[in-house]
Amino acid sequence: MALKTSNPALSDHVFEQESRYALPSDTAMTLRGTVAKTGALVGILVAVALVSGWQTWQFLDKPSERPMWIVVALVASLIAALVIALVTSAKPRWSAVTAPLYAACEGWAIGGISTFFEAEYAGIVVQAAALTVGALVALLVVYLTGFIRPTENFKLMIAAATGGLAIVYGITALLALFGIRVPYLFDAGPIGIVFSLIAVAVAAFNLVLHFDFIENGVKRGAPKYMEWYAGFGLLVTLVWLYIEILKLLAKLRQRGRSSS
Repeated sequence: MALKTSNPALSDHVFEQESRYALPSDTAMTLRGTVAKTGALVGILVAVALVSGWQTWQFLDKPSERPMWIVVALVASLIAALVIALVTSAKPRWSAVTAPLYAACEGWAIGGISTFFEAEYAGIVVQAAALTVGALVALLVVYLTGFIRPTENFKLMIAAATGGLAIVYGITALLALFGIRVPYLFDAGPIGIVFSLIAVAVAAFNLVLHFDFIENGVKRGAPKYMEWYAGFGLLVTLVWLYIEILKLLAKLRQRGRSSS
């Protein structure tokens, strides 16, 4: 019996639905093609992030001289990335166009955000990026060796944890609009650090679901454009993991400063 995840974006239903749009001339999804598409998306994100970071860094210590378009571009890129992600999730067959657009928009946002963290904690961006890549490689090895297999219970657990984090972040953002700050969770105290560790773990284990999704897509002979969709999904999780690691490292640095 085929296992299904409760996450609709990673379920077998996606393949069943998208197979209706595949033309007879379409070639099938392959592992090599998916790796290439994912690499291209990561390349776009990193390239744009470097440009964004460089632009932001020039005016980081000169708020009065900072062009308004830098702030507007950062906010606009975050909104655009969210909208494009929703569109891509709803229309996987558009992913050959929307996935690169998402990578570019997310790259601009990540570049700006990373610059502010780097200005506060020197070297933190390189550390976060290295840990993100390390987690990706480690979990891929663990997945390929069969040490962790995404069983139904595993998928449900990760989906529930992901949904729980989404609710917490959503409530926190809503309360922030009314000037209410949730204590402890986002501080550098023990509770805040444990919360960040949980968030990092949940984001990392979501990678296993993506590996399983890609493997199932290749086995089922999914349409070629699903390579872009799979790469998009993997990129979304990698960005999430990177941000969570960045916040965790910042909390640890802040706690180190206060204790010294």
